Amino acid sequence: MSDDPIVIRGRATSADVAAIIAAIASLRASLPGEARRPRSLWARPSRQTRPPLSPGPGAWRASALPR
Repeated sequence: MSDDPIVIRGRATSADVAAIIAAIASLRASLPGEARRPRSLWARPSRQTRPPLSPGPGAWRASALPR
């Protein structure tokens, strides 16, 4: 097989897109349970957000401290 990507040009209808999504979803569902391992706690998107700022004495200093 060639490593070149297959490029198809044209206008996909909503039925075409739905068929592709259904095929990908069925392939994903057929994977064994071990292939779907839980996400690491380090990879949680919520870790990338900062906590809300709380006003008060020393708040500016506490904002730079590690969580």
